[in-house]
Amino acid sequence: MTNIQRLAMLACVSAILAGLLSCSEADLKPVKVELGTRSISKLPFVIALDQGLYEKYGLAIDIRLPPPAFDGGIHWQPDLLTRIARRIERARGRDAWVPDIYIDGHTPNIVKRIDRARWPHRIAIAGTDCLVRTHVIGAKQIKRLDELKGKRLGISSRRDTTLGFAALSLAKRMGWDATQDISIKLEGRDVGALREGLVDAIVANEIRGAQAMQEGFPVLEDMQKWNIAVAGNSVMVEKGWLDSEANRDTALRFLRATVEGLALFHNDRELALDVMARWNGITDSDIATHAYQRGQWMLRKPYPCYDGIKNTFAMYDSNEMRKWQPTDFYDDSLIGELDQNGFIDSFYDK
Repeated sequence: MTNIQRLAMLACVSAILAGLLSCSEADLKPVKVELGTRSISKLPFVIALDQGLYEKYGLAIDIRLPPPAFDGGIHWQPDLLTRIARRIERARGRDAWVPDIYIDGHTPNIVKRIDRARWPHRIAIAGTDCLVRTHVIGAKQIKRLDELKGKRLGISSRRDTTLGFAALSLAKRMGWDATQDISIKLEGRDVGALREGLVDAIVANEIRGAQAMQEGFPVLEDMQKWNIAVAGNSVMVEKGWLDSEANRDTALRFLRATVEGLALFHNDRELALDVMARWNGITDSDIATHAYQRGQWMLRKPYPCYDGIKNTFAMYDSNEMRKWQPTDFYDDSLIGELDQNGFIDSFYDK
């Protein structure tokens, strides 16, 4: 079968399937969304997916999720019609999949925009997580935070991640030089790195922190207590995308679903734990409860992380960074509209 024949067949099947859709389904606006991780700060978006909130607000969502960190979690697959549409795009020689909306840490995206010539300029239109909320977990022979001077601190794969930001914030707080007084080790954030003696401590998010505590590794510091602002998990779009009225409408619909998903997380603990178990495979009650409790400070009114963006500029100061302003990296007009018209407050008890 030639490529032209394959394309014709796919188009035919797509048309047949499209004809099976109800009028209401056909009216949904398509939007492509990428979720960077399955951390607890992403759970409100998964709740929105699980509860059909995107469809409720008129969106046909094509979402990409990374695999769950635990066995038994849902490996998300798009529906048949979406898979066919992707294949048609590829057959036509188009870029197979580019997200309209990207959900992940905003600080890393700002730093990569500054450091990498081809990195897209993404702006935040909402933020759910604007504080450093990690634990510093030490090897069993280490009892105090100051014992880490001169030792190895494990983070994720890059220094420009939110964990990297936390490690740099730790060094700054302790008055240490981040390259001379401590060794920040990439790909060393897992509990396994502690077990194997590859690092002397890790900067751990809520899931890995709970795992490490279960195994008896000591908590050297709860960085939440330091109240350090970071541009954490955020809803981002490429700069200029909102110039289209159609795209602004899509983004507003998406934020409505986000706000309701966030409210369900805060208001319905059992639902949140159920989604965590089914989608992320987190069935250990201690880990799930710890993760849920740590997620309680997620913003109920998810404005962009203003102070976190400013802190990012200061932490990663450079000649290139100084060519920009914090306001170049966010647009709060849509979430402001939902706040001012009472939409957000409607989900919470007065």
